[in-house]
Amino acid sequence: MPVTGEYEPSPSARVRKHVEEMETTGQPTETPLGLPIVVMTFHARRSRKVHKTAVMKVEHDGAYALVASMGGAPQHPQWYHALTQHPDLDLQDGTEKYAMRVRELHGDERAQWWERAVEAYPPYADYQRKTDREIPVVVLDRPRHEDGIRQIREAGSRIRPPACAARS
Repeated sequence: MPVTGEYEPSPSARVRKHVEEMETTGQPTETPLGLPIVVMTFHARRSRKVHKTAVMKVEHDGAYALVASMGGAPQHPQWYHALTQHPDLDLQDGTEKYAMRVRELHGDERAQWWERAVEAYPPYADYQRKTDREIPVVVLDRPRHEDGIRQIREAGSRIRPPACAARS
């Protein structure tokens, strides 16, 4: 299902700018190190209001991961806590939008995605050195049609069908 409800914009002017640019053009400007970002739309943990935030793009073979680094701060970002409570989100990559579900990674799978994350955005390695916590990495799975999650359309942007379109 698409993430719907009352939208509460980010208190960060930089995040609001990235979200607005991504939604209007699919091409945000002035991203960290000039590297690509994606925008996730999700429900806040307590209020369930719709939040949007931009994060670094970590993608491999059509799968996406989110890194809850918060710049190496001692605590996890608020969006991470929200996604542990409400794991469904919409992800926008350029002009494409996808309905997704979060799954936290552990062990070898986390290590593999961590390497990909550091390759996509090298400062992640410095962030891990700055903090005593293990920075969470979550992968975004495309829900199966059988789960009752359908394609959505918003503001003229296409929500792409799940990768499982070839039914088993």
